[in-house]
Amino acid sequence: GAAILALSATDDGVVSAFSSLGRGSTAAPHRAAARHAMPNMATSTVMSARSSAFTNSASTTARQMTSTATEEMFDTSSLLTPAGYGFSSSAERILKKAKRSNDGYYKASASDRVIDVMAGIADSDSADVALVFDDDDALLGIFTETDYIKFSTTRAKGASTEVESAEFIVSPVSEYVTPTDKLLGIASTDTANLAIATMQQTGVRHLVVVDKLSSSNGISIIPTEGSNVRGVISMQDVMSLVQQDERLSLESLAKKFPGIENPVTLIQEEQKSQANALAKNPEIVKEDIIRVGTAVLSVASIGLFLSQSSWLHENSQLAMIAIFVIGYICIIFEEVFEFNKAAVALLMNTGMWVTYADFYQNESGIASEGVLEQLKEQLSDVAEICFFLLAASAIVEVVDAHQGFKVVTNLITTKSKKALFWVIGFLTFFLSAILNNLTVTIVMVSLLRKLVPNDDDRRLFGAMVVVAANAGGVWTPIGDVTTTMLWINNNLSTGPTVTELFLPSVVCLVGSLAFLVNQVEEDSSLSESTLPEPSTLAPRGQVVFWAGIASLLAVPVFSELTGLPPYIAMLTGLGAIWTLTDLIHFGEEGEEDLKVPAALSKLDTSGILFFLGILMSIGVLDRSGLLKDLAVFLNNNLPSQDIIATVIGIASALIDNVPLVAATMGMYDLADYGTDDKLWQLIALCAGTGGSILVIGSASGVALMGLEKVDFLWYARKVSVGAAVGYFAGIAAYLAQNALLHGEGLVLPALAAVDTVAGAV
Repeated sequence: GAAILALSATDDGVVSAFSSLGRGSTAAPHRAAARHAMPNMATSTVMSARSSAFTNSASTTARQMTSTATEEMFDTSSLLTPAGYGFSSSAERILKKAKRSNDGYYKASASDRVIDVMAGIADSDSADVALVFDDDDALLGIFTETDYIKFSTTRAKGASTEVESAEFIVSPVSEYVTPTDKLLGIASTDTANLAIATMQQTGVRHLVVVDKLSSSNGISIIPTEGSNVRGVISMQDVMSLVQQDERLSLESLAKKFPGIENPVTLIQEEQKSQANALAKNPEIVKEDIIRVGTAVLSVASIGLFLSQSSWLHENSQLAMIAIFVIGYICIIFEEVFEFNKAAVALLMNTGMWVTYADFYQNESGIASEGVLEQLKEQLSDVAEICFFLLAASAIVEVVDAHQGFKVVTNLITTKSKKALFWVIGFLTFFLSAILNNLTVTIVMVSLLRKLVPNDDDRRLFGAMVVVAANAGGVWTPIGDVTTTMLWINNNLSTGPTVTELFLPSVVCLVGSLAFLVNQVEEDSSLSESTLPEPSTLAPRGQVVFWAGIASLLAVPVFSELTGLPPYIAMLTGLGAIWTLTDLIHFGEEGEEDLKVPAALSKLDTSGILFFLGILMSIGVLDRSGLLKDLAVFLNNNLPSQDIIATVIGIASALIDNVPLVAATMGMYDLADYGTDDKLWQLIALCAGTGGSILVIGSASGVALMGLEKVDFLWYARKVSVGAAVGYFAGIAAYLAQNALLHGEGLVLPALAAVDTVAGAV
């Protein structure tokens, strides 16, 4: 932000330290300190805001005029004060510094006579207007000298005798006020520059200060419901404070830089001083390092590629690994670097494919026909997943727009917190089996905001939702994106996935919930729930809900019957829902938000592009043989595939499980490990449930961080142990079940489970 000059401590409450208009400041629109700082600056600034007259209708045109005048004021003036002073002073501060009795107005009742109100204003030492209130203390309007002139004009025209004139004088003032629907106001947090521009544009001399307004830009019908009148300010009040602040700022600056008399030079010196101070700020230093590092890395990378360096030809595998590692670090620490992970994934994809195509076992430096064919095949595989996610998310969004989930929320009636904990857990578990777990998490957290009023309780319930959603998404092909990836790639099929992963998923859920429920303390807080009473869903909503559920459930059936890939089935379901909603709302106006185009506009497009970039990058590692080498390394150094899958699951707590599963799919060949092999099922279970151990390990956890402001350390302290208990319990249940199904008895699976857990730890 621009460096702004300080105020002297001689002004009450004004800090003499200098301030900066940084990000988030209330004076963010301020420009850098000015070119011309003259003593009469304030007057010239106000004059620059002149424009045409304004009627009290608070029209849109007037709002635009005031906004433009305010911007012009800051663009053409030198602001000599820190944020919160001078032109950025709040209306609350202006009111306080004016030191007017009764907050700048005479308070009158609706029944008071005009003559008495005028006497009250005249007798007041600082009020020159009256605010008129009804018997319930609600504001009716304002009575100013302008209103008195109108009153006098009406009296002169309507009174032909002294008696009639006297009757006018004793009329109730409420008949002659400027009513609230034509009254202009300003919020107590709005700034002096906005007040000046408003008064300049509208031709009024007073503004009513209230807690909040019903419209933006300080021009509004007031008061809004629940807003309180704070007082009345005039142009004189505003300009007096602004000029006082600027005078004190120049005096303080002259003391800081003795020997300099030119105000412009003083400002330039202060800018240099502030720039040096900002350079020492750790946050600024971090940002500068990231900017410089990114620029250097980008230039170096582009230069290396353009130079056709022999090093790249000789070390292309190392270069691909380096690009992947750097990109992955940026994705993991997205909040630190503030790079969108979708952008990083797309750049990583490009860098790796260029390296593979032009330098890996290729002396020409140009992509060969073979590599281009591999690129097409990889894009085809990835596009299937992206289109599947796109269609599924759109269907769920349409169902939600029609309030279809009321079918579910109507079932929740308990007032016991522990009972509710289990109900929400199992409800989430089964919903995430047919919907994607990210969507279920968002829906359930939104529901918890109405059900659980206590913030701490709601965070714990939200964490439980993450655990339940991740566990529930494992045992169906459409529940979790990692299971979907394995299913689309033919690593898993529908029947065995449901039958053999259901029990381990339930054990994982029960193990975690049984541990976490001990942190829930029973009280009467659920009685404060804001969830409405169960109500019948409209027929249209019911039709859309069941049609949406049918479309999702029909996907594996369609795929099994036709042999076509699942994304075709999901796109078919989307087409059916699209046609259905168009028919339902045929000829209706204003129902666009309930149709599929509106749902598509709300989808997380960046998330789909992230999947595209990650999966395309993983494809490079697969095509180049690097993943095969990693598989050989793991097989040679870890005693069993059970432990390998368990380690992958634990890693998914730190690393996004999508690239982990994608990498695993490339590490092990379907020819060696066929469809529904124990390895694929265990990887689906571990990658899906392992992401619950840390809040950053799954899309559901990341969504919870944003929705309920759950931080990493709180989750690790409160939830991670419980999630880990469920994780290892689920693995043990799967190994025991697998052994029983294959006739190995109970001893061997028990020992295998112990070995797996011990090896993982």
